[in-house]
Amino acid sequence: MCKLVLIDDNPIDHYIMRTMLYNNQACEQATYTYDGSMILEFMEENKLRTGSLPDVIFLDLTMPDFSGWEFLDKFEKLKGSLNKPVELYVMTSSVRESDKERSSKYACVNSFISKPLSRQVLNTICEHAAA
Repeated sequence: MCKLVLIDDNPIDHYIMRTMLYNNQACEQATYTYDGSMILEFMEENKLRTGSLPDVIFLDLTMPDFSGWEFLDKFEKLKGSLNKPVELYVMTSSVRESDKERSSKYACVNSFISKPLSRQVLNTICEHAAA
């Protein structure tokens, strides 16, 4: 089963993800936060504890206090020290091609997904991460 983290400043996106994960066998645990720095701190403190780390992170790019770009800069450095692979998906409402191109330059980014995320894509990602 997949452990998922959603980092997004929009409560509606949190609600949509919760709704898609309700009674969803592909995901055993989900964490929702508006603060990506908190997730980075948690992963740094637990980098050797495989069971504590998420399998998948969905990251919004445009957030007011700690942007998705700042998260990517720090996660790129942290990822190699984690005791398990963590898949990161940029999930944004941005339609700017420059955002897609910029995110593709990060080796830690698995894919760039435009909102809204479909249940089928979510299930595919969670099933792959849990395998």
